[in-house]
Amino acid sequence: MLTIGQLADYVGVTPRAIRHYHALGLLAEPERSASGYRSYDAQAVVELHRIKVLADAGVPLSRVGELTDAEPDAFRDAAAQIDADLQTRIAELEATRQALQRLAVRGEPFLPPQVIRMHHEMRSLGVSERTLQMERDAWLLIEVLFPDLVTTWLDTQQAMLDDPGYRDLYLRTDQAFDYPPDDPRIEELAQATVEWVTTHRPPPDPSEWKDDDSLAQQLVVSYRRDYSPGWRRLMERMAELVQDCT
Repeated sequence: MLTIGQLADYVGVTPRAIRHYHALGLLAEPERSASGYRSYDAQAVVELHRIKVLADAGVPLSRVGELTDAEPDAFRDAAAQIDADLQTRIAELEATRQALQRLAVRGEPFLPPQVIRMHHEMRSLGVSERTLQMERDAWLLIEVLFPDLVTTWLDTQQAMLDDPGYRDLYLRTDQAFDYPPDDPRIEELAQATVEWVTTHRPPPDPSEWKDDDSLAQQLVVSYRRDYSPGWRRLMERMAELVQDCT
């Protein structure tokens, strides 16, 4: 009679694998001896070898049990089905590899290429990495909440960045992150920004959002306001000035 270690050595598996096969019901677990050890016979060698042959061939353990004693025709049918499943899995894995390669080539796996190009431009203008990271996250938020508007808003943002006046305002806003809320530069920046917007952009169209999800709209509008006290006050003051203009 064999111990579990001897059985494992004969068949070429590990004792741990044998215990796993016991747990799955693939290999009958023998009675324990008076000393508490399992004792295996020759039949266990035969049955474990069958399991190993199938497992080594790539048969899922969930299907090993049905194939160990299957008739030749049934075995061929099952093997053909397993092969088809493997072919499907191979195709899925290949598609995953190609997707990963595309993301790696882009260098930024989460954002549209237009955002990446725009951020390269913003970096060259002197925008801080801190603000660029928040911009990345803001565009991710928009992609999730308003995917149909991403292209339109990107085109709008790019057109604004093409204007020297707006670029200057953006850089000043970047710097305002570190301002205290009562810094007089916030008032000056808020007035200059609202003046630029009212001069260079048409009045906002209420249907622009194309969605009645007020919660999603609020998430986008208020996304950056709580990053710093200076920005929060700047956005509040701009909202007040816009309200006064209407």
